[in-house]
Amino acid sequence: MGARLRYRFDTTMSRGTPALVGWLSVVTLLLITVFALVVSLLGLRAGGGDGFWRELVSALMYALDPGTVAGDTGAAWRYLLTMLVLTVAGLFVVSALIGIIAAGIDSRLADLRRGRSVVLERDHTVVLGWSDSVFTIIRELVLANESRHRPAVVVLADRDTVEMEEQLRAKVPDRRGTRVICRSGSPMDLDDLALTSHRDARSVILLAPETDDPDSEVIKTLLALTHGEEGGPGIVAEIRNPSNLEAARLVGADRAVLLDIRETVAKLVVQTSRQSGAAAVYTELFDYDGDEIYFLEQHRAGDLTYSQAQLAYEHATVIGLVEGGAPVLNPAPGTPVGNRTLVVVAEDDSALDRVDGARTTPDLSLLGTAAPTSPRPTRAVLVGWNERAPIVLRELDKFAAPGSTLTVLTSFGDPVVPALANLAVTVAAGSTTDRATLEQHVVAGLDQVIVLCYSDHLDPQAADARTLVTLLHVRDLLARLGEETPVVSEMLDDRNRVLAQVAHVDDVVVSGEIVSLLVTQLSEDRRLEHVFDQLLGDEGAEVYLRPADWYVRSGAEVTFATVVAGASARGETALGYASPALAQDGSSFGVVVNPAKSEVFTVGPGDRVVVLADS
Repeated sequence: MGARLRYRFDTTMSRGTPALVGWLSVVTLLLITVFALVVSLLGLRAGGGDGFWRELVSALMYALDPGTVAGDTGAAWRYLLTMLVLTVAGLFVVSALIGIIAAGIDSRLADLRRGRSVVLERDHTVVLGWSDSVFTIIRELVLANESRHRPAVVVLADRDTVEMEEQLRAKVPDRRGTRVICRSGSPMDLDDLALTSHRDARSVILLAPETDDPDSEVIKTLLALTHGEEGGPGIVAEIRNPSNLEAARLVGADRAVLLDIRETVAKLVVQTSRQSGAAAVYTELFDYDGDEIYFLEQHRAGDLTYSQAQLAYEHATVIGLVEGGAPVLNPAPGTPVGNRTLVVVAEDDSALDRVDGARTTPDLSLLGTAAPTSPRPTRAVLVGWNERAPIVLRELDKFAAPGSTLTVLTSFGDPVVPALANLAVTVAAGSTTDRATLEQHVVAGLDQVIVLCYSDHLDPQAADARTLVTLLHVRDLLARLGEETPVVSEMLDDRNRVLAQVAHVDDVVVSGEIVSLLVTQLSEDRRLEHVFDQLLGDEGAEVYLRPADWYVRSGAEVTFATVVAGASARGETALGYASPALAQDGSSFGVVVNPAKSEVFTVGPGDRVVVLADS
């Protein structure tokens, strides 16, 4: 019997704070009942007492308030001694009660800090997983949410909540009204996933974890997100290995937009290596700190052609139309707009509601007459090698003129060159941080230099350190040769981009940074997937920075509306300009995207126009 009673007592005590408080209440009730009976039966109170129930209430006061004893004056010593014993016993009970309540509150606060409560939000953004990209994504979401009412971002990762909150507070101190809520749990677990209220979210961002097999975890999380439900918010997921794309598409179906990290970074490296300043254009279009790409559905350009619509708005640049549900950039100038949605570059989505008409008209007498030059074979050097290098070679081959050559110099890996049509590739092994080795390959007459990091063989910081040393040597060699060859590098850690500016690199592509920007944009509007495919691919319209005298007369004072008309006359779409006079931080270019149509500038030497063109 004793064992059973102890077992039942232990079971009750294991139920936590409520059970402990309950046992203390029972003890207190027994204690005051015993003392009330003693006082009543023995007649210890002077004057005969006030009955059992009054004595019970009086005993409760003695047990809970030690000061009650001090207030008894003129009472018999036996009564005072009895009440003193009751007060001392009450002190133990009250002390235990305070300790239990304090411990219960601490435990509850600890549970809350661990992030195990359900998030009751709607129209929020859910970020699943944790990597270095999360800081850029949240920073961009904060900018994108400035026009929203009480926006929220929920982060679910298999990490300590306090640790996540501290890192986010340090990396993203300015939230601009966006609430960032962290929850601890595995995104692959259905119960943990329910903490985020993802079914009521505006969008879900699924990050590729930094593990040995990240794509498997991404696909399993996609299964959890789509388990037992139809419809729901759109999903943007990162995939690191292209061979896993088909499996991920089968799971995500129509809800998921899959971003191939390897191919995206490789395509961006190629696009920016072809012309100096292109990275600044892409960064401006992909991030929310400046001008971005939006879709204008309600407009007054239905009676205009595409070329006329380009000149219709003062602070918005029309770059395409939505045809058949898919955006098409730089359509034919005579294409009627009709009821099609416009693809525009604007400062913010809130600006679309108050977009104003153009304040000027183009001066057609100032259009340029210079003829484009014919493509010629190029010479390039690719320093370094990683898993993205074969994709870089294939993309370079698509844009290269027949007879072009490229030299691959690498310290690690065994490069396997894919079959190419236009590029003749030579592979050389050697130390890419050795000055003498680089002097043999960085020579006069190069059209481009690409520096890739050794992400397959070294940790991120060591890989970026080698890249920085290589960049210092390459830039110095080109300066001694008097060459202005564009140098494009790849960085893994965004913090090292600032250090790379010491080497005066023309365009620095940060792998994780640029992917994070694209992920954030896609989470806000999945229609941008087709836009990005055209901007980064070889089919459709791409970004070019071409001499300004192709479009307007050199030395003339022109408005940007005149530049737009000059580009439209060539079947191209102008979305900005680049001028050495505007260059900052020692770079050789200064890019302006989406200037006002009435903005006036003088076309000087080296000025270029940023256009979308098919070739």
